[in-house]
Amino acid sequence: MEKTLIIFKPDCMEKRHVGNVLGRFERAGFSIIACKMTRLTPKVLREHYAHVADEPFYPEIEKFMSSRPVLVMALQGQSIVSKVRDLLGPTDSRKAPKGTIRGDFGTEMMMNVVHASDSVENAKSELARFFEPGEIFSV
Repeated sequence: MEKTLIIFKPDCMEKRHVGNVLGRFERAGFSIIACKMTRLTPKVLREHYAHVADEPFYPEIEKFMSSRPVLVMALQGQSIVSKVRDLLGPTDSRKAPKGTIRGDFGTEMMMNVVHASDSVENAKSELARFFEPGEIFSV
């Protein structure tokens, strides 16, 4: 069983899409194994987005992702990393087909409702960034 990190981004929280998005994950058969609300700090965001932290657009990401509290969640399921990414659709919501989470609820590249780990390896490091070992449960 794989695990993945999900972040319900500020646009998802503001527009009250959390229940709809979470329902899709549950209907897909995934199990919630950790969940908490948090405000993302510049330090955590710089670490999480280290691959783009030196890009000129990074300050906009940091401003957006720290603009309000977010919900971080760990999900578990068979081949969950790829299945969640399929449910989400492309990163750019404008290119995501209707029926995908981003196609139905997202509005652009950054305001795309949910972050999800893009590989099993990244999921492990991302989960460790946002959760202490005792905060993640297995089902």
